[in-house]
Amino acid sequence: MSENVKIIAQNKKARFNYFVEDKIECGIELQGTEVKSVKGGNVSFADSFAEIQNGEVWMRNFHISEYAFSSFFNHNPDRKKRLLLHKDEIKRLQRKVEEKGYTLIPLDFYLKKGRVKITLGVCKGKKLFDKRDTIKQRDLDREMSRDFRHGLQS
Repeated sequence: MSENVKIIAQNKKARFNYFVEDKIECGIELQGTEVKSVKGGNVSFADSFAEIQNGEVWMRNFHISEYAFSSFFNHNPDRKKRLLLHKDEIKRLQRKVEEKGYTLIPLDFYLKKGRVKITLGVCKGKKLFDKRDTIKQRDLDREMSRDFRHGLQS
């Protein structure tokens, strides 16, 4: 990502539970106090996903907490949010999602030039043995870097 990007949140659980086949950057349609709440980092998207309905991409299970300094004109925290993409990008995603086992998962939330953006991943679920492989590889990498650091200090 470029230098004028501020990361709000990352979905590390998605990278553990899914193989990320493709990534696409998209905007999100927010209402009123949602923008201030997102900029404050009050988001929860542990089990969120995106789906395509009538040529539009909608984000489900994406919780934006109510803005604390707002009056009674606050937003509904659990409403579905529309993602902003070009029609040809939506058609390409539609073809990918129709394949067996693929789903759209949000990976990153960040600010780019003052606008809230999402990196949406076309993902395929991992099996249990794949997750074990990921854990094993992560442990090996950690151990190798530790050994490398100790070798440099000696």
